[in-house]
Amino acid sequence: MTADDKKYFEEMEARIPHGRVRTRFAPSPTGYMHVGNLRTALYTYLIAKRAGGDFIFRLEDTDQSRQVEGAAEVIYRTLKECGLKHDEGPDIGGPVGPYIQTERRGMYKKYAKMLVEKGHAYYCFCDKAAEEEEASGEETDAKEAFAKTDDPCRSLDPAEALRRAESGEPYVIRQRIPHEGTTTFHDASYGDITVPNDSLDDQVLLKRDGLPTYNFANVVDDHLMGITHVVRGSEYLASAPKYNLLYEGFGWEIPEYVHCSPVMRDAQHKMSKRHGDPSYEDLREAGYLTEAILNYVALLGWSPRGEIAEREFFTLDELSEVFDIAGISKSPAIFDIEKLRYFNAQYIRDMTPERFAEVAEPYIRQAVKNEAFSASKIAALLQQRTEILTEIPAKLDFFDELPEYDAELYTNKKSKTNPEVSRKVLETALPRLEALPSWDAESLHDLMTGMAEEMGVKNATVMWPIRIAVSGRMVTPGGVVELCDILGRDESLKRIRKGIEKLS
Repeated sequence: MTADDKKYFEEMEARIPHGRVRTRFAPSPTGYMHVGNLRTALYTYLIAKRAGGDFIFRLEDTDQSRQVEGAAEVIYRTLKECGLKHDEGPDIGGPVGPYIQTERRGMYKKYAKMLVEKGHAYYCFCDKAAEEEEASGEETDAKEAFAKTDDPCRSLDPAEALRRAESGEPYVIRQRIPHEGTTTFHDASYGDITVPNDSLDDQVLLKRDGLPTYNFANVVDDHLMGITHVVRGSEYLASAPKYNLLYEGFGWEIPEYVHCSPVMRDAQHKMSKRHGDPSYEDLREAGYLTEAILNYVALLGWSPRGEIAEREFFTLDELSEVFDIAGISKSPAIFDIEKLRYFNAQYIRDMTPERFAEVAEPYIRQAVKNEAFSASKIAALLQQRTEILTEIPAKLDFFDELPEYDAELYTNKKSKTNPEVSRKVLETALPRLEALPSWDAESLHDLMTGMAEEMGVKNATVMWPIRIAVSGRMVTPGGVVELCDILGRDESLKRIRKGIEKLS
């Protein structure tokens, strides 16, 4: 190691923050933000915030072949919408940047060579190394790894290997896994796990193009960024022993591992985009609220304990106060869209009327283009009758234009109406409505209930025919009083006249 290298490593160590919990969400910009990604981000954020620590965002883009254009923007947008505000990251900087792996490219070779000097890695010049690089990305697990064989390069004289590397011969750098003994690592959910070293392969750490593999870069970055807790999916349990050996090879402190069970579509299948399972953005487009999605996702693999064990509903701030690692389950969590719908309906009902009107207005205006019809009044009819926002437009298709409808709708046993009764009601109501001094909900209600009393019938006998006349629908959000109030005098009377014609 040269004096310059030694100084570089010392300076990098000096930058590392200590004395507080630091977590990181480190996705690859290789696709959409699926529910499992969102859960990892959420748990990572909550662990940091519960401890008053730092939540770091890092982009792991070393697998250039799998990058998807626009994926990074989707991740940023999702984190922002969900309120998972990072303390450090590519967009805001921080003390241990850069926070994009390809911008850290130069450092990985230095650390890989340090590991070679320490005897925990070696140069490999074999042809198979190029093929193996293709299987060394983020998704690689033990099942995909190449069978462990004695690599002839493993026993090369270190001086000879260095000479060949410096002469320009293509190489990768591999981890030198001990042939003997076992490696034990500890996970917060799974406890101590021990594996025989001869079951582990000498994985590629540095590829021929000088970029690190995922398995190497995340260890180096986690150490240099002072990460204390590493949250990831249980599919990475198989790689954890190799991570441990890397930490030990460098002489670095091992962070706390928190492996989370998979999110499943059903008892046999993990959620995936290719099977049509929804991403966060898909759920938003389907009409689910961010708050409901976050709340439900928090409970996919985590359970509150103690006094709050039976509680289901939590804001993000409340989760930041009560989330504990011990509540994370080893059992797979099944994503149930009906359960999410239940959460969403409750969040909608708990909104203030003003907030719901704001959220619902874009959906209302998909169906109700006439600005004369108050979106806030329509929203008031919908709030207790809506489970997901995308249901709204279909409920309002009669506002802008009265649809064609059958006169048989005027027949209703419960309201004791038929076409004859309904015609009489409409003909009696029309002149009274025309003469109504003030067109508002209270006046309309008083007129209709007064009419029912005069006619000696139930309120419903008067209100049902008028509701059919102004909406042409058996089922409407809100009753006839609210509908007439929103439609206004002229439109309501026009529709009632049309109803009389239909019944004549």
